[in-house]
Amino acid sequence: MRISANNTIGLIIDMQERLYPHIDNEDQLTKNTAILIEGLKAIGIKILVTEQYTKGLGFTIESLKVLLQDINFIEKQAFSCCDEPKFYEELTLTEARHVIIAGIEAHVCVMQTAIDLLNNGYIPVIVEDCVSSRRPNDKNISIERMRKEGAVITTYESILFELLRYSGTEAFKKVSKLVK
Repeated sequence: MRISANNTIGLIIDMQERLYPHIDNEDQLTKNTAILIEGLKAIGIKILVTEQYTKGLGFTIESLKVLLQDINFIEKQAFSCCDEPKFYEELTLTEARHVIIAGIEAHVCVMQTAIDLLNNGYIPVIVEDCVSSRRPNDKNISIERMRKEGAVITTYESILFELLRYSGTEAFKKVSKLVK
């Protein structure tokens, strides 16, 4: 199954300031996720962003927030994005079947969202180098489970070039510069 841009949406889950410093390999995660966001924007993919309980966890980290300025963030209390009515409403207004996912924590909100998306007929595409948890083993186990449940596991560079399909376009030039 190929993933195409015309039926895909991006989802950035809970990359928030009070939890983020405790996340494994957070500097690389920030860099990778920024490239993914810029690449999705260059290709014209709509992006949804969630924030879990902002009173306790704060808001999206500034380095990613500046890349997402034109997007309305969805606050949630549920771990799964699908249990948040505002998110699910936004998702169903699109024609997306594939949901490209980056975020934290892999073993909680990311995994529960992926499983619920699968149960609702969507195909979650987990960008492995754009998700993390506080402990590496939690991430590893959740990636394994999501794969077994039917989610697609990929990397930011792989999914961006799959969405592009062709070289020689303006979007290709922008993405090529991002991944160098």
